[in-house]
Amino acid sequence: MATGMKGKVHIFGDDVNTDYIISGRYKFKTLDNRELAKHVMEDLDPDFYSKISGGDFLVAGRNFGCGSSREQAPLAIKYAGISAVIAKSFARIFYRNAINVGLPVLECMRVEEIREGDVLDVNLKLDVKPLPDVMLEILEEGGLADYFRKHKGFLSQK
Repeated sequence: MATGMKGKVHIFGDDVNTDYIISGRYKFKTLDNRELAKHVMEDLDPDFYSKISGGDFLVAGRNFGCGSSREQAPLAIKYAGISAVIAKSFARIFYRNAINVGLPVLECMRVEEIREGDVLDVNLKLDVKPLPDVMLEILEEGGLADYFRKHKGFLSQK
């Protein structure tokens, strides 16, 4: 995963729960993440999937990802081609699930200054609230499972 990302912004508000991210009517019908991705954010914007391009950003307010602890929500976002979610704050379990599946989640206290359609150029190591090194390493490997496969354990021996 590159630490520099550039893409168009798609704005959502506060308290976007995991059922809004991927509706329950889909998340139990398939294990195919690419199929789930076609329905990401559908209940909030039925045309959302057709509006996004690979590398775009999802920007939201407070408490993004509240609700279910299942990993389908961050997986659907990732497989839709969203490069990162930027929000004022995240539900704790969504935040960890996102990191674990390789989806960057970035806290930004000034999201209200970002507008729909803006193009952002973000460097994970410079432009945002710093992520702990271990989380950056997990993201760089594509997620926790890929990290484990490569390093044969949780912490690399550096």
